[in-house]
Amino acid sequence: MTDPLEEAPQRSGIEIRQLYKIFGPRPGRFIDKVKAGMTKEELNDRHNHVLGLQDINLSLPPGEISVIMGLSGSGKSTLIRHINGLIAPTAGEVLYEGRDVVAMGPRALREFRRTKTAMVFQKFALLPHRTVLENTLYGLDIRGVARDQAEPVARAWIDRVGLSGFEENYPNQLSGGMQQRVGLARALANDADILLMDEAFSALDPLIRMDMQKVLLELQKELQKTIVFITHDLDEALRLGDSIAILRDGKLEQVGSGQDIVLRPANAYIAEFVREVNRGRVIRAGRLARPLAPGEALPELRVDGYLVLEKVARQMAAAGAAEATVLDRKGAPAGVIDSEAILNAMVTPADAP
Repeated sequence: MTDPLEEAPQRSGIEIRQLYKIFGPRPGRFIDKVKAGMTKEELNDRHNHVLGLQDINLSLPPGEISVIMGLSGSGKSTLIRHINGLIAPTAGEVLYEGRDVVAMGPRALREFRRTKTAMVFQKFALLPHRTVLENTLYGLDIRGVARDQAEPVARAWIDRVGLSGFEENYPNQLSGGMQQRVGLARALANDADILLMDEAFSALDPLIRMDMQKVLLELQKELQKTIVFITHDLDEALRLGDSIAILRDGKLEQVGSGQDIVLRPANAYIAEFVREVNRGRVIRAGRLARPLAPGEALPELRVDGYLVLEKVARQMAAAGAAEATVLDRKGAPAGVIDSEAILNAMVTPADAP
């Protein structure tokens, strides 16, 4: 078992290919009709079947947080449950290390769930009769890990999520945020490659929710797990996601980074979705920096290209500078950004194609 304090191992990603899900007693009868263009409304009205997912093709990169978001009924929770085989598709593949999860037999699927995936739920899903320590140990107990090996791992993760001293408390003695920390510790103790988080923070109060987002981002810097995070909250998606996939009525509307989606919405639906976003907290300096001209004298003020525009604007205002040199990840000059470009990017809504 991997020591939680060791360097993060190499992760594997997930490939979802041509995934369809039709709910109803005879879904196989209608898959060809859906592929031929039958709409969700037509399928429901004519045949009393529900189209849950339609032709999902999605790469979830290793070691990154991939956010799948959409409004209620968009299919996001249905999609995440296909990754660990809790729902079987009507058609399509879910590939992990070249193996199709859909084609796994019962024994292989159980092993995959136990050793390769862990899940954090919206409603915590803690066992009320088990203490914090015993809940954290649960996945390791299921795997048959000896208690003398499992307990140090569980205690280490309890400490890492900020619950040291609460090991002997029961769930009903904890706040909602503390309970979700237990759920996160339980998932991390399993040392699974893939972490599935289904609306994991949605039931929490706003301040606690932001605190849990911070905890997750801090842990991810070290662990670099392949995380699939489901949310209906765009601000949460933009804060957490290395990439974001937006679903609508079971179809992918757009996939990209938060900056891509805010700056270049794929259609009117996405443009409306992102209209109220604070662009200054999403767009980064490196995205707006113009290339350096040969022999150009660089502005004295230097800013990290990873900084969001809001922070860059503050630095420029404090320095009384109209321009700044933007640095790449290695600290080398990568371009120049000016106050006019920042202002335009922050106040001009992106136009839908």
